[in-house]
Amino acid sequence: MNKVTFDSDGVTLTGNLFLPEGIERAPGVVVAGTWTSVKELMADRYAQRLAERGYAAMSFDFCGFGESGGEPRDVENPARKVRDIHHAVSFLAAHPAVDGDRLGALGICAAAMYMADNAAHDLRVKSLALVAPWLHDAAICEVAYGGAEAVAEKIKIGREARSRYDETGEIDYVPVVSATDPRAAMPYEIDFYLNPARGGIPAWPNRFAVMAWPDWLTYDSIALAPQIKQPTLLVHSEDAAIPDGARRFLAGLAGTREIHWTQGTQFDFYDQEPQVTLSVDSVAGHFRSTL
Repeated sequence: MNKVTFDSDGVTLTGNLFLPEGIERAPGVVVAGTWTSVKELMADRYAQRLAERGYAAMSFDFCGFGESGGEPRDVENPARKVRDIHHAVSFLAAHPAVDGDRLGALGICAAAMYMADNAAHDLRVKSLALVAPWLHDAAICEVAYGGAEAVAEKIKIGREARSRYDETGEIDYVPVVSATDPRAAMPYEIDFYLNPARGGIPAWPNRFAVMAWPDWLTYDSIALAPQIKQPTLLVHSEDAAIPDGARRFLAGLAGTREIHWTQGTQFDFYDQEPQVTLSVDSVAGHFRSTL
């Protein structure tokens, strides 16, 4: 693994580049994971496994997260994350160990939306793969967050938090995950995020900026599908997050598309077997036939 840095709109981002052995110029893959995540949560795992299968795979921390620069910290901003992915693709395309004409993108959970958004506008990305993809629009957000009134309330408190930040520079944070704090972005007992042996690691601060709610809840990833002409693979489970979003997204894709339905909860795809190996093998096979 090689620690790398690259520029994204004037901010230095930090990534981990995993290179395959014995390949002079390998196809490249940009990898990113769940909302609020740092690269160590799941993107590193997938990138390393892809390198073992012959790909130059890079995970990285988005602007304001983990080891990367940028302010404010830990704010989920879809538009900014899409720009970061674009610059990550630029870095890989120019790297001497990478074949810049064979570039793919892998998004896990929420990064599925951001990778899809970049692919819709970045034809350097020749192939797209999405694992346990969280793909939402307004209708899906209402289902996921308790109805139209609950969504409207989150947007309202998010806008109020943004106004406070603009006026004072102070950021209102709540936990990303908590079994005891009802203000948490995910107010549930989720072992992956709370278990130090899994995702509850020091590099991930488990904090969600309340001012991020409006951008998150008004983001429409389903509408991106007709703009995506690259061959696209989805790996998902009916027991994982919002499978209806995956089905609707898949139906709208403009290019060739395939979905592998398997077993497992959303969080199994982050670090558990057999879900990780099955997903990596599916993704590697998809890239092998399309890059």
